Amino acid sequence: MTVLLRDLRHDDPSDADSVARVRRAALPFLITTARGVTFEAAAAHPARQLRVLVAEDSGGRVIGTAQVGIAHDSPEPGQSYVNAYVDPAHRGRGAGSLLLRGAEEHLARHGAVDVYAWVLDEPYSRAFAERHGYRAGRSAHFLRLDLAAADLPALPEPLPEGVELLPGSAFAADPRPLFRADSEATSDEPGDVAITLDDYEDWLARTWDDPALDKELTTVVLAGGEVAAFTAARTDGAARYGSAMTGTLRAFRGRGLAKLAKTDSLRRARAAGYTEAFTGNDAGNTPMLAVNDWFGYEICATETRFTRKLGTE
Repeated sequence: MTVLLRDLRHDDPSDADSVARVRRAALPFLITTARGVTFEAAAAHPARQLRVLVAEDSGGRVIGTAQVGIAHDSPEPGQSYVNAYVDPAHRGRGAGSLLLRGAEEHLARHGAVDVYAWVLDEPYSRAFAERHGYRAGRSAHFLRLDLAAADLPALPEPLPEGVELLPGSAFAADPRPLFRADSEATSDEPGDVAITLDDYEDWLARTWDDPALDKELTTVVLAGGEVAAFTAARTDGAARYGSAMTGTLRAFRGRGLAKLAKTDSLRRARAAGYTEAFTGNDAGNTPMLAVNDWFGYEICATETRFTRKLGTE
């Protein structure tokens, strides 16, 4: 059966819904909504050269999709990414190869040198990546917590001296302190591609204004009136909650503030009706893996970051 490649139809809500459906089928551990797909495409920085590719069968059914772009916020030029997803029920029909070819052609036109792709760590997906010239690198884990049944710790009473907990929404008038905290935490995250968060307007557009960012369930820890730690919450507006980033600023580490932030956010998420919590950690991020294990999260899947240089076989 013929498979066709095209771009996301930005003005068609049903197309975004189809892309979200495929992403959920391929990676059910992510917080994915049609609204988020539309936002992602609309809010991308021009230098990112973002494309959302869609593979559909001859009947017009979307069976695969890919996010493709330049890592414009990396200090090293030529870094790029492609994350391709095929509905598991429609594997083996050429959609993945078509998406990858279209992605690489787009990236090459915009000066990409290295292409990175997250690949689910299971035989079929790894073999696909290797067959197309990609080589395995670092790994990361998806973790799940049964939030409805979890034995969540209580918040300390009273809080440590000088410590205050605020929702992210408390910074609505001026989110710049959260931008600075996110920038520092991101710079310390392990990864293959260094990222520099130094564009406040881009951060506002892509992170702060993301409809999946739940500012009420995001928790910010203040110590002595300064932002010391935070956990950013993403939700699907129904039952699924995800930790997008948890970080403690360097000057405040070793005081258990990340646990405090996550405790507060998880407890409030459960009270709001969320029943499943997801997060992700680099396999080498031992401190955060230990924190999440303490809360009762369990690894539910692993993905590996594959890479190859464009123009090589």
